[in-house]
Amino acid sequence: MMRRGWPALVLLLLTGCSPDENRLAPPPSPSAAPTFRPGTDGAGDPYFPKYGNGGYDVAGYDLNLRYDPGAGRLSGTATITATATQDLSRFNFDLAHLKAEEITVDGAAATGTAEGNELVVTPAAGIRNGQRFTVVVRYAGRPGLLENKTLGNGGWMRTADGAIALGQPESASTWYPVNDHPSDKATFRLAMTVPDGVEVLSNGVPGARETTDDLTTWHWSESSPMASYLSTVVIGQYRITTGTHAGKPMVTAIPESLPARGPAARSLARTGEITDFLAGHFGPYPFDANGGVVVDADQIAYALETQSRPVYGNTFFTSGPNPGVVAHELAHQWFGDSVALSRWQDIWLNEGFATYAEWLWSEHEGEATAQELFDQRYASFDWRLIPGDPTPARIFGEAVYQRGAMTVHALRRTIGDPAFAKLVKSWTSEHRNGNVTAEEFTAAAEAASGKDLDAFFQAWLYGTEKPPAP
Repeated sequence: MMRRGWPALVLLLLTGCSPDENRLAPPPSPSAAPTFRPGTDGAGDPYFPKYGNGGYDVAGYDLNLRYDPGAGRLSGTATITATATQDLSRFNFDLAHLKAEEITVDGAAATGTAEGNELVVTPAAGIRNGQRFTVVVRYAGRPGLLENKTLGNGGWMRTADGAIALGQPESASTWYPVNDHPSDKATFRLAMTVPDGVEVLSNGVPGARETTDDLTTWHWSESSPMASYLSTVVIGQYRITTGTHAGKPMVTAIPESLPARGPAARSLARTGEITDFLAGHFGPYPFDANGGVVVDADQIAYALETQSRPVYGNTFFTSGPNPGVVAHELAHQWFGDSVALSRWQDIWLNEGFATYAEWLWSEHEGEATAQELFDQRYASFDWRLIPGDPTPARIFGEAVYQRGAMTVHALRRTIGDPAFAKLVKSWTSEHRNGNVTAEEFTAAAEAASGKDLDAFFQAWLYGTEKPPAP
């Protein structure tokens, strides 16, 4: 994520095990009676314990929805495939503002109870640990925002010509039932029906469009697992440009309220070029589609790395073309999207690398070099602000972005370019479609460089005094 107006490890703990402790416990006897219990009403994130839910792992979301821009009403069904990670008596989805009207689990009627922004689902029979199951939720209502006094509002925003669903660290629960935490990534399919003449943009590969009785259904699908906050839908009047890049669908869109060849359009036109540049540093682009969407809405003064199709607030382009923000959000396709967080505390891994990508792009364009940008930040930074444990209120703070990027550059200077290139490409390859922690990155950096980097990461991520320049 990038917000307009901002300047553009912990030791790995190992516990020993005796040979007996290392053996897997024998599986329970098939005849043993299961002890069914509720899944937790939060994923247990240290910063946001109630985000997401426990007791199951989602494989995919398949949404078939209809939106009436005039009435602001959303309705339809969500089909969710998941696997139980415990013997489940009931489980929760995150669902805000919308009402579940009918629920089935594996075809049998289930009950649903709304508890705040949670939908508690009780199936007709318990679900065994390891069992794959399918939930179908029919729901409707007028979606809205999630109010977050610390981090800003996110979720479903109604606009003059449609709507936008967007936000970090949570947003998906405002338009579909979801396990809304990045640790539970899943595939995503969307069929969205709107009045004919209204455009719909979303994640992944575009599908066929079907028009019946003045209504058009748009299809989008993301086959790579995706963190829920990276899902988006943009509805309204847009100029859509479709094509291919490197053999993959490329879809960009500009609101009709903006000039067809204005600075926003010219910036997005460089998406393929910037992707190729970043791939040279980070390894192959990780998804089956590419592109971007610019939105012209006062509520959105930021850009977000929504998977395979970032969304940019027009505020980034009011002074002219801005390929730097495109480089930032495209870098997130590797760092944050394909390689996603296990916990929000480690967000510097996302934003530090994305900000560093801006520095690399600046140098590539013949502007300030990465070293010059590092030197500028290093000279003036408030070192009391730490990126390794920024606190929930500051996960989008300057330390995460700027000191995070300085940490990346300092690491490069410390271990050398060959080891740094090896680290970055192996990191994005080995953890593709997965979730990671800062401790895992520390271990990977030490393996790639052959150096003990504990003191380095302690100083750059957690120290409150200015570390020596590498």
